[in-house]
Amino acid sequence: MSKEVRISTAALLAVAGLSGEAIATEKQQVLYGSSSQPSFVGPDDKFTGDVSVQMAFPGQDDVPYSGAYVTFEPGARTAWHDHPAGQHMIVTKGTAITATRDGQVIEFHEGEAVWCPEDVDHWHGATPNSSMTHFVVTASKGDENVRWKEKVTDEQYHAALAATQHHHSHAHYDAISERYQHLTLVAAFAASDDLGSLKVAINQALDHGTTINELKEALVHLYPYGGFPKSLNALGTLMSVVDTRKAEGKTDAVGDEPNELPEDSLTLGTEVQTELVGQPVAGPLFDFAPVANTFLQKHLFGDVFARGILNNQDREMLTVAILASMSGTDPQLRSHINMAMNTGITQQELSVLADYLGHTTTRTVGQRIADAIEATSK
Repeated sequence: MSKEVRISTAALLAVAGLSGEAIATEKQQVLYGSSSQPSFVGPDDKFTGDVSVQMAFPGQDDVPYSGAYVTFEPGARTAWHDHPAGQHMIVTKGTAITATRDGQVIEFHEGEAVWCPEDVDHWHGATPNSSMTHFVVTASKGDENVRWKEKVTDEQYHAALAATQHHHSHAHYDAISERYQHLTLVAAFAASDDLGSLKVAINQALDHGTTINELKEALVHLYPYGGFPKSLNALGTLMSVVDTRKAEGKTDAVGDEPNELPEDSLTLGTEVQTELVGQPVAGPLFDFAPVANTFLQKHLFGDVFARGILNNQDREMLTVAILASMSGTDPQLRSHINMAMNTGITQQELSVLADYLGHTTTRTVGQRIADAIEATSK
């Protein structure tokens, strides 16, 4: 929780090596706590799809600009509009697209910013398959900071998307199977808690023949690496999608059922771990906390890997996608790059996976896989 604290002026001056004469202002800094400003859902007459706005700071009389986080679910976008004094847009998550009346189309990503000058008709939003959040700094002129116009049609939206496609060559994605593309995308969105994008990815996977039980198993596989909350939320999303599709009259393949849990999961898991790593696993960390390796061997590589439906190669591809979609997992990601190659996955396939997830989720995910490949190849 944010809080304001005060220390004496004398103490501040002593630290800064200044005298009292150096301060000649009564102005004070102002803290705007997280979520202290208004939030609202984007109204239907100004947005297409699901959009949420969280104001970060308000405009002031002598500082005529405000800031807000705006989150667009897959396929969502603004109506046409302009800003009398312009606007900066900085992507904080995902990929954004913006287009102007004169045909300029820009696709921009996490950490990239776009300046829209004053009086330029434009729209901006998410791509069809994943959500996007950007931080906007909007200036005002007089009492106006935006002038709304008609909604963007589906034809205009898809024409802008088509204009960006020449920047992406998707042919080389065929180096990994369509099944892997769908499963890893589902796992990546689930690991990053992007449930809106996960719903889209699940529908696409089912439309292309991925079975319900393959998707279930991919999301069960998430829990040893990402935790129960991520796994349970993702499984709930899958259940909701399956129920909706059934109500719409769609028939999706259920697929094979999982195996029963092994009677001696510790022995089996130790064998699987040794095979994946290429040698028995030991080291200072497991000397310090040996039960951690026991849990890995007995439960992860024993119980979870023994469930079937997905083989060891499938599971390592999923693990790479999951770990790359979470922060603070670089050592584990490097280890699983090696384990994936020990199952027969090639470095080229992993590089293609990096490109694929970097384009379909966020550039950060792809870059983390690429960096892990480079680190393990040295």
